[in-house]
Amino acid sequence: MQYIWHNEKWPNFTWNWEKITSALSECRKAQGYLKGKLAMIKLDEKESARGQVLVEEAIQTSAIEGEKLDLDALRSSVIRHLGLKYKGKYKKDNKVEGLVEMLLDAYDNFNEPITSKRLFGWHAGLFPIGYSGIKKINVGNWRSEAVYVVSGAVGKEVIHFEAPPANRVKSEMKSFFKWWVDSKKNTEGLIRAGIAHLYFVVIHPFEDGNGRIARALTDMAIAQDENSGKRYYSISKEIIAKRKSYYDVLQSMGKGKLDITDWLLWFLETVNNAINEGEKSLQAILAKIKFWQECDKIELNFRQRKVLNRMLEEKPEGFQGGLTTRKYVGITKTSRATAFREIDDMLKKGVISKREGSGRSISYSIVQISGHCPPDGR
Repeated sequence: MQYIWHNEKWPNFTWNWEKITSALSECRKAQGYLKGKLAMIKLDEKESARGQVLVEEAIQTSAIEGEKLDLDALRSSVIRHLGLKYKGKYKKDNKVEGLVEMLLDAYDNFNEPITSKRLFGWHAGLFPIGYSGIKKINVGNWRSEAVYVVSGAVGKEVIHFEAPPANRVKSEMKSFFKWWVDSKKNTEGLIRAGIAHLYFVVIHPFEDGNGRIARALTDMAIAQDENSGKRYYSISKEIIAKRKSYYDVLQSMGKGKLDITDWLLWFLETVNNAINEGEKSLQAILAKIKFWQECDKIELNFRQRKVLNRMLEEKPEGFQGGLTTRKYVGITKTSRATAFREIDDMLKKGVISKREGSGRSISYSIVQISGHCPPDGR
């Protein structure tokens, strides 16, 4: 089978402008609309919103690879790095730290050159102990092994894609770095971001972590296009929502043709959806910020704040069926007696209200963001 990198014209990608013009236009409209919304928001609120989007991106880019992060450690890391106000307990996880630092480097330093040294640093941050699961990997260096995408039982494997041989990776990445610089001058920004993603994934230069680094580079290219490292929407969140089609389109692009029109159509649709969802999420984020601004002076312990944050993150209606003592115990890992006492305390302080029901069916909702929180908690 001939793969895309076997093509004699590799990596000179082509695409049909007529087919992608409409999708590109929709993305540009969505970007403009979101920019207008952001212009009406206070600077401190934008920073808080940025922090929550960063948390979302870290969660989703890891989830695509089947990894689940420690949410408390992730929040702590983002808050520390962005210098945001925080009243909870700080928790540190080296793997989380490496991911957050990679994302922030891509966003905040979006105009800095991409080099092998920089990518090696990102890779080392993703695998701080040198292992991917239980497998020891070559961290902070190009891969030294062949890479295949396969399916099927042992002995009956079907190879769907093979990356360039390990001995070609260094030269392939040298070409990628040159393309990264040259394309900034002569390629439409969002098209360039889509190409960067596909190009890097095809080379697959590391033993593991290629997807997360590819998505960070994609966001970096978009930051260059927007001339801003402030992210208010998560492309990874949209990718995981249609993960099967993501892998299907990447696999189809891995074959011999250099025409990537189908990939760019998929990518632009995903970016457009991400921006539109980002605008919706921004409203929920601002509601959360307003809630804590109104309730800032209320004395709450770290467990109560953790539960309230979880409720605020579960859309305006909160948990399905409301907060119960059982759910409180599950989230905070505390005793039932403590959960009952702390829920009652929040009820008296006006941050939650009792839903209809009695006995075992008692549950609670978070108060509406409309000045219901007493400024002093009494």
